[in-house]
Amino acid sequence: MKNKIKFLAVVLIWSPFLVYGQSSGYYDVKSFGAVGDGETLETKAIQKAVDACAKQGGAVLFPPGTYLTGTIYLKNNVTLRIEKGATILGSQRLEDYPVNDPDYVFFRKGILKRALIYAEHQENIAIEGAGTIDGQGQYFLVSESDRANYSIRPYLIWMTRCKNVRTEGVHLQNSAFWMQHYLACDDVYIHNISVYNQCNRNNDMIDIDGCHNVIISDFVGDSDDDGITLKSTSGRACENVIITNCLLSSHCNAIKCGTESNTGFKNIVISNIVIRPSKKKTAIYGRPEGISGISLEMVDGGEIDGISISNVIITGPKVPLFVRLGNRARKYDPDQPEPGIGTIRNISISHVTAYGADVFGSSFTGLRDHPVTNLSLSHIRLYYSGGGTKSDATRMIPEQEKEYPEAEMFGNLNAYGMYFRHVKNLDIIDVECYAEKPDMRPVLWLEDVDGAVISDVQGNMQPTGSLAKIVQSKDIFLSNIQPFSFCNALLEVTGTDSKNIRLINNDLSKVQQAFITLDGADKDELKLLNNGK
Repeated sequence: MKNKIKFLAVVLIWSPFLVYGQSSGYYDVKSFGAVGDGETLETKAIQKAVDACAKQGGAVLFPPGTYLTGTIYLKNNVTLRIEKGATILGSQRLEDYPVNDPDYVFFRKGILKRALIYAEHQENIAIEGAGTIDGQGQYFLVSESDRANYSIRPYLIWMTRCKNVRTEGVHLQNSAFWMQHYLACDDVYIHNISVYNQCNRNNDMIDIDGCHNVIISDFVGDSDDDGITLKSTSGRACENVIITNCLLSSHCNAIKCGTESNTGFKNIVISNIVIRPSKKKTAIYGRPEGISGISLEMVDGGEIDGISISNVIITGPKVPLFVRLGNRARKYDPDQPEPGIGTIRNISISHVTAYGADVFGSSFTGLRDHPVTNLSLSHIRLYYSGGGTKSDATRMIPEQEKEYPEAEMFGNLNAYGMYFRHVKNLDIIDVECYAEKPDMRPVLWLEDVDGAVISDVQGNMQPTGSLAKIVQSKDIFLSNIQPFSFCNALLEVTGTDSKNIRLINNDLSKVQQAFITLDGADKDELKLLNNGK
């Protein structure tokens, strides 16, 4: 009798595992006809498993094996669980990826059409496990003349207007286009995934586009095009986004807000990031070393408001930091009016160290009468190659208001460390810049800056140069400034509109003179207090 009771107990416990190829909410794709041999097209079998799972909710299980497939449509309350040793392998044939046209207006609507994994208006969906998704994007190569034809290259993952989205644990590789595009989604959690996307044009690592409430953490990625990218290609801003504990490589921009920036970015926190050179030493786009570490770009009329960046190590990219307000004014909808000039405000960047930067310098630029506002930089160490010439130090930097924003767009800046133009309310605290080769440019250049507090800035200079240059700027307060090497002046001030400039508690032991004035600058507008040799 006791043995019968034990037997019945076992049957009751394990009975869910014995019914219809599922166990405790798991739906094994092999129970629906999948083979997993890497040669049989498994699209129908996989979709049957997804559809069955969607009726009750649960997980579609991919046991070890290779599952060749076209588009998989992810549905409400379904998790794709890819076990260790399992690979979802994208078909090499375009006809296996049906056209999808989301009922949502965004830039490139009707042009972006295909994906290996697709979801629209779904909730409580996930992709998880220790397995791999491989898009085989190398089989969708296009010519230079056809490179903008996105419709013939599928995403690996495309989710539009979904809620409660989770991607966790998996390895993603070889997308024909962007690796992941989350468009107008809410409550997105991406954790502990790895990405390698180095096989085609537009090989972004991940694109968060007009999404709200997003956490990206413990992420390892290497991409030819932009890395972790926030976009706004519709009437919806990216809001409430946390990016933390990531190890990134990109031939373009490792972390980027923009370029597409119609509505904007609000309440973004980026922390604990290491940016390193790509494993792949040749680039389709960008540069093998990478273009920029961090780029914040607003050019299509939207708004950047509230971005905090901290604890970042950058090795390799040519330009460590790039902040740009421009006026490309591209519409996301042909029926909308042309966007006006956008805004950038309330930006905090702290505890950043960059090694191996090139001669260009880092730039922070608004437009005339449209300044970048409330910009704070603190505890930053930037190590550049140097080599800037006298010609670089005196060249006028073009506005290029309508140009595509890229960190190299101005060429060699006229400061080797940081260049500021059209900025209001600037704080610079504890910044050190070092040029490996002799550089004739100042460390800092401030042009049309309205209100700045600058303290604890250090840099190495040439004997005939100055540490900082101020052009047509007002209400500038400088303290505890110290050149590493001997130079002509701590400060060079030019222009009749340069007013109310104060130097307090600065170390003048390595300068010939505290300041020089040129081009109509009034010496009486400079006040000195407690500056010592």
